[in-house]
Amino acid sequence: MTFQPTYPSLSRALAERHYHEATPVQTAVLADEAAGQDLLVSAQTGSGKTVAYGLAIAANLLGDSDRFEPSTAPLALIVAPTRELALQVHRELAWLYQHAGARVVSCVGGMDPRKEQRELAAGAHIVVGTPGRLCDHLRRNRLDISELKVVVLDEADEMLNMGFREDMEFILKEAPESRRTLLFSATIPRGIAALAKQYQQQAFRIEVAGTEGGHADIEYRAIRIAPHDVEHAIINVLRFFESPSAIVFCNTRHAVRHLQGALLERGFSVVALSGELTQNERTTALQALRDGHARVCVATDVAARGIDLPNLGLVINADLPNDPEVMQHRSGRTGRAGKKGVSVLLVPNARKRRAELLLSQAGIDAVWGTAPQAEDIRKLDQERMLKDTLFSEESTEDDLTLARALLAERSPEDIAAALARLYRSRLPSPEDILDPGERSGRTRDDRGPRPDRVVRDDDRDSGPKSKKTKARMREGMAEGSVWFRAAIGRQKNAEARWLLPMICRRGGIDKNDIGAIRIFENSTEFEISKAAAELFATKIKRPDKEDNIRIEALPDGPQGDGALERPAGKPPHRAKEYEGKARRDDKPRSEDKPRYEDGPKRHGKPFQDKPFKDKPFKDKPFGDKPFGKPRRDDKPRFDDRPAFDKDRRHDAKPAHGGKPSHAGKASHADKPRRDDAAPFAKGAFKKKLKKKKNRG
Repeated sequence: MTFQPTYPSLSRALAERHYHEATPVQTAVLADEAAGQDLLVSAQTGSGKTVAYGLAIAANLLGDSDRFEPSTAPLALIVAPTRELALQVHRELAWLYQHAGARVVSCVGGMDPRKEQRELAAGAHIVVGTPGRLCDHLRRNRLDISELKVVVLDEADEMLNMGFREDMEFILKEAPESRRTLLFSATIPRGIAALAKQYQQQAFRIEVAGTEGGHADIEYRAIRIAPHDVEHAIINVLRFFESPSAIVFCNTRHAVRHLQGALLERGFSVVALSGELTQNERTTALQALRDGHARVCVATDVAARGIDLPNLGLVINADLPNDPEVMQHRSGRTGRAGKKGVSVLLVPNARKRRAELLLSQAGIDAVWGTAPQAEDIRKLDQERMLKDTLFSEESTEDDLTLARALLAERSPEDIAAALARLYRSRLPSPEDILDPGERSGRTRDDRGPRPDRVVRDDDRDSGPKSKKTKARMREGMAEGSVWFRAAIGRQKNAEARWLLPMICRRGGIDKNDIGAIRIFENSTEFEISKAAAELFATKIKRPDKEDNIRIEALPDGPQGDGALERPAGKPPHRAKEYEGKARRDDKPRSEDKPRYEDGPKRHGKPFQDKPFKDKPFKDKPFGDKPFGKPRRDDKPRFDDRPAFDKDRRHDAKPAHGGKPSHAGKASHADKPRRDDAAPFAKGAFKKKLKKKKNRG
């Protein structure tokens, strides 16, 4: 279907943008049976929905006129889930209605609200915003929607997932009941259906079926890789396709930062896009991609919806998506508006089943293969150089003068070689990638017989059998091994428990290929089996994404800290080996221990007889009191205490201290009677009674 808008201003804008054929969703929305009704539309991302509802609401906004009249209150309100999508819709509607004299204002989080307030006060025909910022303007009476004729909810399912249901309901309740409501969503879950039933009036249902196998204009590829070759595979894929712009999706912000730094180091022009960036930083990054100043965007799923970049021909999934819907939205950034695109899924061997399940659930038939090799990329570079527009452009007189001067000084071969070097210098170098089907880059036959496992401190078994086994393993490793040194030691808290997995990861080898690990003050030396040494030496030359510990080979065997620079006069530190626990044979035997042959014995064992009473009493002065407690010998013994006299009266029975229990006390007869006692003071007896009552 060709575009046939009834308004000349819209036809002119579409012609300038080379819009000649309508997409299926645009055809369905502009059909006669959908005119003037509330619409509930489900269609794939990237199907041209923005232009579709932009044309569908034209009759409600313009009426019989071709241009807008000055307006103080908005006529249309577009609600989008994210800032990026809202700003993109703002740009799309701005060029679509530019010849109609429309004022389109955006209200999104992260922008200056006072600037938005001034733009709204100056008058706007169409307002585009996110739910949170629009509700904020409504509650502060900065946005007047009393004259709204149309409300459009774009990506309504995503707004529900993000928790904007209350904000959407608040906006729809505040809008006039006579409005027209258009609801666009990739899927129609139960929540969207309930929302449409409550706030739409007999909505016309439009469902644009997606092409089987995802977008018809997207070529899906699944690439098997080794876990340590993810970055190299991304570099080679970017170099192989040479798309004007590409997006690489990661699952975390940390992965985005790391991959951006790695690509910048390789010579790519890269920008990052994640939730931790401010709105200005996001806008600057997207603008750099649109202007061609940046070629690659490394992003989280914040860019998976609504981002429309021109000439975006490649999408790379560095991390597997969490669900099929996210995968479809990621891939939908390319292959838009009839253009072709490629979506690449990097699949480590351990996650192949997960990738197959994702592709099956998404209805995508991907082509499986391996990452492009360096030789393939170099051949493509040669073909691209011969087809470069530099050779097809017409030469000027200055160009010819310089060419004759060069030919006079240099041979044609020298000039051509210099041109080839200049062309290659602009391109990042491709990486060598191992076949993911081979374990650690080697087959079992290439590695030879498995060396005896060297026992380290993580082996807990003991006994005569394990001792012989450990000794045999050490001998087997010593017969054929190569020593390496890592530039980290005890000063930086080097420990065998984390050095071992680091060595395995850096060298792409198994822990059975590693022998002794010796940690010195400033370095660590370890041995690798001869069968794995060549591969290990090749792999450690590549930069590592997790650490920058320098590792080098020691062709002359272990050297210790003496090989490193040490201040003059400082003795070398004794190496600490982590080959396992000390063997029992190395420990001092019981007959070698010093014995107390002379002196007293207790229970058959020698001991040192040092009675406590022979020690002198520490009587240090502290004021008038001696320092320390009196010794036990100074206390009176039981024999020195007064004997108990049975003939004495019971009331005069002596206590342990030798004193009678009633000594010095007055008898009952000597106590004063109540009559002889002094009278209570006035009110004292009453106070005493009150206290007793209070206690109760």
